Amino acid sequence: MAITTARLLDLTRLVSRAGRAFTGIDRVEYAYLSRLLSEGPLWGLVRTQMGYLLLNRSGCAALKALLEGGAFPAPDLLSRLRRRDSRRAGAETALRRVAVARCLPSGLRRMLRALPEGCTYLNVGHTLFSVDALRDLRVVVLLHDTIPLDHPEFTRDGMTERFTGFLDRVGQSAALVICNSAQTKADLARHLASPPPNVVAHLGVDVARPGQMPSGPWVGAPYFVALGTIEPRKNHALLLNLWQRRASRSNVSPPHLLICGARGWGNAEVFARLDAGIAGVHELPGLPDHAVAALLQGSTGLLFPSLAEGYGLPPMEAAALGVPVLAADLPVLREVMGDIPIYAAVADTYRWAREIDRLAADRQAGCHEKGSTRAAFYPPTWDEHFKFVLTLI
Repeated sequence: MAITTARLLDLTRLVSRAGRAFTGIDRVEYAYLSRLLSEGPLWGLVRTQMGYLLLNRSGCAALKALLEGGAFPAPDLLSRLRRRDSRRAGAETALRRVAVARCLPSGLRRMLRALPEGCTYLNVGHTLFSVDALRDLRVVVLLHDTIPLDHPEFTRDGMTERFTGFLDRVGQSAALVICNSAQTKADLARHLASPPPNVVAHLGVDVARPGQMPSGPWVGAPYFVALGTIEPRKNHALLLNLWQRRASRSNVSPPHLLICGARGWGNAEVFARLDAGIAGVHELPGLPDHAVAALLQGSTGLLFPSLAEGYGLPPMEAAALGVPVLAADLPVLREVMGDIPIYAAVADTYRWAREIDRLAADRQAGCHEKGSTRAAFYPPTWDEHFKFVLTLI
C-alpha cells in the first residue's frame, strides 16, 4: 500500500494526563503532536468514557495550546456524569467544542471513513485501540518497552493484562512498529513469535534551559539529584538506605539528596520513610523543567538506580548538561550513552556508596568529577528521529 502523508494521531494519553506533569511517554506523544502539526494533513483521535472525538488540525492545535496554557474549562454536564478527574473532564469538555465529529464506540469505524484513503493511524502512547475499527487505516505503533510483561511486579494491578491486549493488537494489525531502542526491538521479538515489520528510532531528548534554582539547605553544599516518579521500579529505596546509613554516622555530614518526582503507586514503605524524614533527603515534586535543569546543572551528580527502563531519559538529560551520572547497569543506557555514565549493579550497594563518596569529595575539593563524564554527550534529537520516521509514516 502506498504511504500517504495523512495521519491520525491518537491523543488519548495526552488528554488523560491533562494538568499533570508529563512522564516520559507523555513527552513523546507531545513531541509527535508538535511536529505533525507542521507535517501534512493531521487529525487527532481521543477516546473518552463516552466514546470518541475526532479533531482536525485546528482541534489538534487547540489541544496543544490547552496543554501549554494549563487553564481547563469547567467540566460540562456530560463530563461530570462520567469523570472524577476534573482536569481531564475539563480537557474533554474543551475538545468536544472543537471536535469535527464524535461517536459512541460502536460508531468509530463509520466515523473514520471520512478520513483520506490510506491514512495512517499513529499510536505512540501505549493506549488500547480497536483492531476492527481501524482496519481501513494503516496502523503504526511506537513501542516504548515491554516492562508490564517482563516485570509485572513493577506495574499497577491490571496493567499486565491491558498491555498483553495492547501487544496482541499490535501483532494483529500493525503495518509498522517503531522501537525506541534495539533493546525494545529485541523484547518485541521475544514476545511476538512473528512480529510486524519494525525499526529502531531513538527518541529525541529535550534538554531544558536551566532557570532559577529552588532554594533550600542544599544551596552551597554538595547535593545529588534523583529524577523520576517515586515508584518501585525507580528503586528509590536503595538511595534512602544509603542516606540512612550516612545519617547514623554522626561524624559524617552527608551530601543532600533531592528527589525530584511525584509520588506514584505501590510504594507505601518508601513514602513512610520520606514522611518520617531522613537527614539530608528532600522531596521536591512538581518542579517545572527549567527548575529541574537548574538543580541538575548545580548538582554533584544524577543518581539513577532504576531496575528496568525502556529508554531512560533522566541520565541523558543530565549528561547533556555535563552532569556526572551514576546509573544502574541497564542495556538501553549502554546502547544510547555508551560509557558516559558510571555504571553500578543495583545489588552492589557498596559500589554505590563508594562512588557517591568519591563524587561528593571531588565536588567539595573544587574539582568536579571528570571521569564520570568521559566525553561530551550529545543526546539523540527529535529532528534526527523525525527525519527517519517521517519517511515511514
